[in-house]
Amino acid sequence: MEGFFFILIGFLIVTANVIGFLFFRKKKNLYHAAFIILLLAGVFGGLGSVIALIIIRDPFALFYGLNIAYYLLINSLIVFLVAIFVTIIKKYTSSSTI
Repeated sequence: MEGFFFILIGFLIVTANVIGFLFFRKKKNLYHAAFIILLLAGVFGGLGSVIALIIIRDPFALFYGLNIAYYLLINSLIVFLVAIFVTIIKKYTSSSTI
């Protein structure tokens, strides 16, 4: 049973990143992609809670969804920090070439 939930966590994280990447390709804005991943943290956290409730049938299964949301929030923070780092590098390289 644990293996299924680990696979589900990995699948939801990869899905959130792919959706964020698709929004990045569409809008060409890394901050927008980080925000989409942040929003998906809540959505996928709720989805994970519902799936865990259906499978385990225990009220404490809600904490599994909170665990998924936590991992996606950390993922969103990492994407946001990468966006800040890329922005700083772009500002630095554009100002040093002048």
